[in-house]
Amino acid sequence: MDDFSIGKDGKRMLHVPAGYFTMGSGLCEDEIPVHRVYLDAFFIDETPVTNAEYKRFLDAKPDYPAPPGWDKKRRTFPPRKADHPVVNVSWEDANAYARWAGKQLPTEAQWEKAARGIERRRYPWGDEFDPTRCNSWETAIFDTTPVARYAPRGNSPYGVMDMAGNVWEWCADWYAADYYQHSPSHNPAGPTDGILRVLRGGAWSSDRSDLRAANRGLYYPRYSNVLVGFRCVKND
Repeated sequence: MDDFSIGKDGKRMLHVPAGYFTMGSGLCEDEIPVHRVYLDAFFIDETPVTNAEYKRFLDAKPDYPAPPGWDKKRRTFPPRKADHPVVNVSWEDANAYARWAGKQLPTEAQWEKAARGIERRRYPWGDEFDPTRCNSWETAIFDTTPVARYAPRGNSPYGVMDMAGNVWEWCADWYAADYYQHSPSHNPAGPTDGILRVLRGGAWSSDRSDLRAANRGLYYPRYSNVLVGFRCVKND
């Protein structure tokens, strides 16, 4: 099996093999119980979707609205931010991009495994927080950064970049605080309905606690935010 693939959108994707990993933590009520989860193999985008990549989607969909903060007439992103993660995209926008690209948004189980591997790491690179490996509040940049800026030192065990900080990332799942108490052990896909969708990874405005691989964020799927972007997955 190749360890990477190229998606229909031209984006490099990395392979996460099938198998069990440990999900959750004992640090927050919505992260318990800690439990073993089996996932089928999948590919995940090496980085969050960038402004330049999102523009290709908009160019292919001329009637689709550009995000807030873009030049509405030219449908272009802010200057000098081509390789920054796209932000101000709702869950529905992210899902529309994923469908156009022949992919899906990751389940939060897929996202967490890609971020921490099978070693139950607290952060993608290990158990100790290091502000030189990510864009967080402690880094004091207070804006997005290029998606590969902290590679390879901030990479996950599978080589995935930017899974801690920079921008929160949409997941496919509806959010339920008690979901882990009754979620299936194989390929959990989240509740069947809800009000909020799951976010993962923390952003440049987040401190080290939010950047933990097990931390669960949440937001309204119809809303966009300057702190929220996304990446995609596809089945092996």
